[in-house]
Amino acid sequence: MRTAQSRSHRIQRQSIPESLCDSLRERILSGEFQEGDALVQDAIADDYGVSRMPVREALRQLEAMGLVAMRTHKGAIVTTVPTEEVEELFELRALLEGELLGRAILRMTDQDIEAARALLVDLETSYEQQDMAAWGRLNWAFHRRLYLPAQRAQTLAILQGINLQTERYIRVHLVITNGLDTAQQEHRELLRLCALREADRAVAFLREHVLSAGRALVAGLRRHRADRSDQPVAD
Repeated sequence: MRTAQSRSHRIQRQSIPESLCDSLRERILSGEFQEGDALVQDAIADDYGVSRMPVREALRQLEAMGLVAMRTHKGAIVTTVPTEEVEELFELRALLEGELLGRAILRMTDQDIEAARALLVDLETSYEQQDMAAWGRLNWAFHRRLYLPAQRAQTLAILQGINLQTERYIRVHLVITNGLDTAQQEHRELLRLCALREADRAVAFLREHVLSAGRALVAGLRRHRADRSDQPVAD
């Protein structure tokens, strides 16, 4: 019996590169693969019981997402986003999401509000169950549902990429700072303002929600990186 059959990371045989990409992306976002870690093609291929070809394709997809960088003579490396760029990403989020929400509220229906409320219930359930793998996906799904009535597909696509870049840091930050309660309360308030069609208040609240989360995350990220740099290097 092949040892690969006992591997813990199993994938569907159809669309192997996409399945590999999904699995590796989750391992990066969860922190199993950290900033600067090398993703060795041979080791990954052995881990999943596949050839190197789908691994290469999966790594290219991760590179397009900004999660991996392909380096000459070094292979694939998990990217590091400088704290200044993380701060910039949250500022971009606040700007773009505020613009989208302002447009969306003008077209929102009661069905839009109920659909967002159902996603918020799923998100809060994932908080309660400590299902970190679902946090980013459901958080984006909730926000995206509020913005859909704006009918701005390209802006949504840009925002999805930004959210993916920051998700791995947000997960750790929520756990360390016990920020789940705050996130839950602020999401409920945002939905309440949208349901009342309070456009100006909702946009202002959303922007502060995003910016305050970004400030707290950047401060925590700087401390974390400073602590890591102070650690002695093993002989």
